[in-house]
Amino acid sequence: MTTAVDDDLWSAIGDPTRRRMLDLLLSGGPGTATTLSRHLPVTRQAIAKHLTVLDRVGLIRAAPTGREKRYQVDDTQLERAVTQLAAVGAEWDARLRRIKRIAETIQTERNNNA
Repeated sequence: MTTAVDDDLWSAIGDPTRRRMLDLLLSGGPGTATTLSRHLPVTRQAIAKHLTVLDRVGLIRAAPTGREKRYQVDDTQLERAVTQLAAVGAEWDARLRRIKRIAETIQTERNNNA
């Protein structure tokens, strides 16, 4: 059982700056590259590039406001990411349980043969 994972989505989320941007948009509501750059140690131009990546994978939506765009988190796509993460986590939990059982069986056999 392997969960279908959107590699582009996870590549976008994998960057710490982009995760921080998502946190800021979730906690503070919609924002522009300028408003986000006030809270992050990167240039406004870097923020704009990160926003482009997040927009491309659908995690945020842009709406023009004057000369800038106002970005907000797309709740549906974020929920999709959370669901994928939970499924991957469950798969790894199952794998780790199998590894534990194998290790315990080996240990039991060694103890019985000693």
